[in-house]
Amino acid sequence: MPTWIDTHCHLDAEEFGPDTGAVRARAAIENVAICVIPAVEAAAFEPVRALAHRFGDAYALGIHPLYMARAADDALARLDEALHVHAGDPRLVAVGEIGLDYFVPELATGPLRERQERFYREQLRLARRHGLPVILHVRRSVDQVLKGLRDIAVPGGIAHAFSGSRQQADALLGLGFRLGFGGAATYERATRLRTLAAELPAGAIVMETDAPDIPPHWLYATADQRAAGQRQGRNEPGELPRIAAVVAGLRGVTVEEWAAVTSANARATLPRLALPGAA
Repeated sequence: MPTWIDTHCHLDAEEFGPDTGAVRARAAIENVAICVIPAVEAAAFEPVRALAHRFGDAYALGIHPLYMARAADDALARLDEALHVHAGDPRLVAVGEIGLDYFVPELATGPLRERQERFYREQLRLARRHGLPVILHVRRSVDQVLKGLRDIAVPGGIAHAFSGSRQQADALLGLGFRLGFGGAATYERATRLRTLAAELPAGAIVMETDAPDIPPHWLYATADQRAAGQRQGRNEPGELPRIAAVVAGLRGVTVEEWAAVTSANARATLPRLALPGAA
C-alpha cells in the first residue's frame, strides 16, 4: 500500500475537537504516515507541537495573515523565542503558516494590508535566521509573496493551496519552492488548476488536505443542499489518498508512483521530515 504525507493539515482546529484522535486514526488506516500541522497564531504554538508529538507527526510555527490583525504586539518575538526553544526538535519542520491574503477586502487595503505585509516579511527573516523553510499562504497574493521571497531569501518551502498561473508557479519553483495541491483539484470546474496539476513537473508538487478546510468535491454541499438541511462534509487527512488519486489520474500515473514522488518531494522540501525521530 502506498504511504502519504499530508503537508498541510490543521489537526488543532476546533472543528476536530475531541474527535482529533479518531480523525488521525482514520488517516493512519489510509496510510497517511505524516501530517504537517501548521500553527496560525502564537496561542497555537504549544497545541500544534503537542499534537505532532502525540501522533508522530510534524509541525510548523507561524502567524497566519488572517490572524495577524488580532496578534499581540509581542507575537513576532514569541515566534522567535519558540523557534529558538524548539530548534532541536526534529518535528519542527518549517515556519508557517505565513504569507499574505488579499481575498479578504479589509486585509487588502490600508493599515491591515501594511500590517500583514510587515508580519510576512518579519517571519521570512525569522525563517532565514533559524534556517527553516516556510509554508506560505498565497490567496490572491502570489506576486506580492514572490516579491518578499526575492527580497528575503529563505531555504525554500511550500506555496500552500496554490491556485495561481503557470508563470507564477514557475517563479516559485525557480526560488526552490514546491506547490501544494489538495481538494480544489478534484472539482472539474477548476480547469486551470487541474491543467497545472497535470502539466507541472512531477518534482514541483506536494499533496495536502488543509483539513478541515478545502473539502474535495465529494464532501461539498451546495448552497441549495445546505438550505435543504444537508451538512457540509468535514475534510480530514484521511481523504488525502483519494484526493491524490484524482491528481495521479490527471497526470496519467499510478497511485503508487504518485505517492512515492510526492512523499519524496515533501521530504526534500522539508528536510527535517527525513531526520530520525521526526516521524
